Amino acid sequence: MTSFKVIRARAEKRKGGPKALEKLLRPPADAKALAKLCDDRVLAEMTRRVFCAGFAWSVIDAKWEGFEQAFLGFQPAKLAFKSDEFWEKLTSDTRIVRNGAKIMSVRDNGRFVQEIAREHGSFGKFLAAWPSSDEVGLLDLLTKRGSRLGGNTGQMLLRFLGWDGFVTSRDVVACLRDAGLDIAEEVKSKRDLAKVQAQFNAWAEETGLSYLHLSRICAMSIGENHTPEEIVERTRSDY
Repeated sequence: MTSFKVIRARAEKRKGGPKALEKLLRPPADAKALAKLCDDRVLAEMTRRVFCAGFAWSVIDAKWEGFEQAFLGFQPAKLAFKSDEFWEKLTSDTRIVRNGAKIMSVRDNGRFVQEIAREHGSFGKFLAAWPSSDEVGLLDLLTKRGSRLGGNTGQMLLRFLGWDGFVTSRDVVACLRDAGLDIAEEVKSKRDLAKVQAQFNAWAEETGLSYLHLSRICAMSIGENHTPEEIVERTRSDY
């Protein structure tokens, strides 16, 4: 496998040097910040990621105030006591995107958040204690215990919550393949995901960098070379 020094050097050259690259790397949240996450904000982010999946993010962002109102500020305890009628009415609520399956995922994920909070004190504390060296295990848990949180949606949830992990975007996967990792062009199988995890673990040990920075540097080392302004405008799913 290619040393990460080679990948970083390529990214630095593409972005205008070491200092220019550093400016494009935001730090992940630390354990204290994650532990302070309120459960309602975790459920809100779960909902945003679920509704953004396969949909124009700009539409969800434009309607987000309506989402906050319709789902009672995403407070799990309040939502837990709502009747079936409450959830059925939401399917005709123009403040939100009226996708029945995704609407019901909010109820299910509210229960999921409450379960984790009972087990660990809060969902944020749970995330703060989970090691980045086992993102695969965390994604598996999100898939099995959450609703519609599998695949890229789970990765995006962790990224937007600030948890330190990688994202198997097109450019990141291209970087890994170019470095010599034998994985498919789209990482979907558990086998390929385990290979990606092992490689990021090795690079983290080699460099001491966060998984977030490893992932972003990978993405910026290959493919179309976007300007800093374009990178800001692009979604974080690409990095």
